[in-house]
Formats: sequence, C-alpha cells, structure tokens
Amino acid sequence: MFRIFKVFVPASVIALLICEAAILFGCYALGVMLAERLFEGPEFSRFFYLEDHGAIRLLIVTFTIMFGLYLNDLYESFHISSRIELIQQVCLAVGVAFLVQALMSYVVGGWIVPRYSMILGSALVLIVLPPWRILYSTALVSAIGAERVLFLGTSPILLEVAGKLLERPAIGLRIVGYLDDGAGGEQPLPGIERIGQISDLKKATEIRPHRIVVGLSERRDILPIQELLELRFAGVRIEHAAQLYETAFGRVCTREFRPSDLIFSSELGPRVSSISLQTFYCTIFSAALLLATAPIMLLVALAIRLTSPGPILYRQTRVGKSDRPFTVYKFRSMFADAEARTGAVWATRNDPRITPLGRFLRKSRLDELPQLYNVLRGDMAIAGPRPERPEFVKTLSEKIPYYRQRHCVKPGITGWAQINYKYGDTMADTLIKLEYDLYYIKNISASLDAYIFFHTIKTMLLSRGAQ
Repeated sequence: MFRIFKVFVPASVIALLICEAAILFGCYALGVMLAERLFEGPEFSRFFYLEDHGAIRLLIVTFTIMFGLYLNDLYESFHISSRIELIQQVCLAVGVAFLVQALMSYVVGGWIVPRYSMILGSALVLIVLPPWRILYSTALVSAIGAERVLFLGTSPILLEVAGKLLERPAIGLRIVGYLDDGAGGEQPLPGIERIGQISDLKKATEIRPHRIVVGLSERRDILPIQELLELRFAGVRIEHAAQLYETAFGRVCTREFRPSDLIFSSELGPRVSSISLQTFYCTIFSAALLLATAPIMLLVALAIRLTSPGPILYRQTRVGKSDRPFTVYKFRSMFADAEARTGAVWATRNDPRITPLGRFLRKSRLDELPQLYNVLRGDMAIAGPRPERPEFVKTLSEKIPYYRQRHCVKPGITGWAQINYKYGDTMADTLIKLEYDLYYIKNISASLDAYIFFHTIKTMLLSRGAQ
C-alpha cells in the first residue's frame, strides 16, 4: 500500500499501471516495426525514433489508451465480470486513442503516429490486453505480496474494515485471523479465523503478521501493552482500527473521535501554508477556466433562456469558511420559483422541480461553472467541502457531531466526498460525506486537489453528477 497525492493506493494498482504502460508502448513499438516491413520500407523505424520524436508519439498514444481504460473504471476494480464487456471496454479505450490522434492531426499533425503503425499497434493491443487483464485479475494480484494483518478484537469498526478488505483483495491487505475474548468463539465474518484469546498474542505471532490492528470495544485492563511494545520494536506495525478504516475507506471514522483527540491532534486541522498555497493556485486556475469555458457558458445560458422562463443564473445563500454566508452562483436547473411552495428542501431523485435541461446540466456538472466566479472572489476553492444552505447547516450541526468543523476551510466546487460518494439526501449520507470532508481537511494539499480535479473530469465526461 502506497500513499500518493495524499491518497492510499494499493501496490497492485501501481504494478498494473507500470505493466500496462510497458505493454501498450511495446505493442505500438512492434506496430512500427511491422509497418516498416509491410508498408513503409527500410529505415522507417530508425528515422521515426531518431529524427521524428517517435518515442514521445508512442507515449502519447499509450497514456491516451490508459486514460480510456480509466474512464471505463478498469483501474478501480480488477474483477472481470464479463470477458465480452472487457473486450468492449478495451475497444472503447483504443477508440479514444484514435479520436485523439484525429484531433491532433488538425492541430499538431507532426506529432501523430503514422497510419499503418497506429493500425497495427492497435490490433496488437486488442489481441494482447484482454488476456493480460484476465491473467492479472486471476493470478498476478495474489502474487504481488499482500500484507498479513492480524486483528486484535472485534469492535464494530473493525468488522466494517474486515468486510471491506474481504470485498476488495486488491487493496493488498490479507486478514490472517483475529484474537478475541468474547464468549462462544464465533467468527464475526465468514473467512476470518479466530486464532485465540487476547492473552494468546505472543503465540499468535507465529503466523508472522506484518501489522496488528487493535479494535477492542473496551481497552482498559485488557490491552496487552507489554506484548504490543515488544512486537512494535520487533518491526511489526501496530495501529488502531480507525487508522485502517481511513486506509480502506478513504475517510475518517467520526465514531472513534473524541474532543480531546481533535484538540491535541497535530494532523487534523488544515495547515496555514496549505491554505495560502490553495488560495494562490485557485485564483489563477479559476481565471484561466473562466476564459476557457466562456463559450460553453454562453451556450448554456442561451439554452436556459430558450427552454424555460426565468433567470439564467440561480443565486443562493450558502455557508462558507468560518460560518460566513456568501452568495453562490449556478446556472438555473429548476423551474422558476420552484421552492415557493416547498421552502428549503434537499433535491431528490426524479425531482419534479428540475427542468429537462437542468437534469443534463446537473449530471454533467455544467450548472456549477458560474461558481468559478465565486472562486475568483475568494468565497470558494476549486476543491473542498460542498457549501450548504444556512437552514440545513443549523439543523445538521445540532444532529451531527463535528459538522461545523467542515467550515474551517473554503467550500469547493468539487470535493473528495463528491468523487467518492453518491449524491445523498439522508442524515446517514450526510454523516458519510462529513467523514470524507474531514479526510480532505486532514490531508488538504495541492496534490490532493489535483487528484480530485482529475477525477471530477471523469465524472463530467461520464455524466455521473448530482441530482
């Protein structure tokens, strides 16, 4: 398990990315050699690589196909549910590469891959990549070397983590068993072996765990401090269940929070340097995006004007950093005066207040583009917790502990919760999104913002937006 861009990335994903980059580049390099023999004549490949920046051209195609695979979620899960579907997804990724090459021919024609090399290389990709993926998902993931994890206790948090690790073996953490003093000795989850009682910790180390995760509901006079210290100095990693929860789920566990933990923590609050840097690059980035998206916003404004009566922009008061209210701007996606009868309510699935055009704008997130002006003004950031309305903030702050702590940073157009969790309109959904927001606040950085923005592009392209 590696941590890149403040995000935990399984070693299996890193290995897959490296291997597939090499395979794709190799297929197109072989395509160049075959084109030389069949169509182009002698010295073609030598000229292509030495005189014509051939390696860079092949790298462009390689990363374009990998981006197409990413759009098809082939780096999210390694489970192959259908071989036919896998072949279709690879074909779509190769199609993305051909589309990019066609667009490049109009802009920078000298940087595209020659026609026959592109065709032959793509044919090789379609032949090689699907079997490679099937092999990787069935055999190689288990051979990469998962960390052996021993659970100490069976608290509810630890049971959730166990379920996640069993569901996603690609995370690279294999549960070798657990110790528990509970009566009956029943396993909390299928597939996890009960090795013994907590007093058997020293004996349990015969299974050579790489890390021990403590998840005891009650630790007083039960936690084997001396044994854990010896194991820690012997090189075994010891961590609390809440830490592994954060690794497995990508969010913090508010059920394990205590006020003293927040007060004395050196990690949770945002660093002043990170906030200052974010303000700097968000201002520059929002100005550039406003100029780049101006034609799109003009078309959206015209479409709204032609399809439904009412104002083009929707203005609404939201709560920003330090509980300061501000006016947020969005393209109107609801009928005019939609809340005249209902008052302030959350949007729901198939909300009748949303116009047909508004559904498309919300799914593609084009309705959020005017918020770039809020970023330029300093009310918002590119990434951060989504701003809520004052009416909802008051209610949620009374019902959900630590909810107001999300206002210690600027709200964002997009955010860690938005790329990791579906749109939710229940209290349970709000609590989960708060855990994602607190993870973001704890790890706020330019690299994490770049990661969120990159994934938001995928959300927009695939219309996986809000309701």
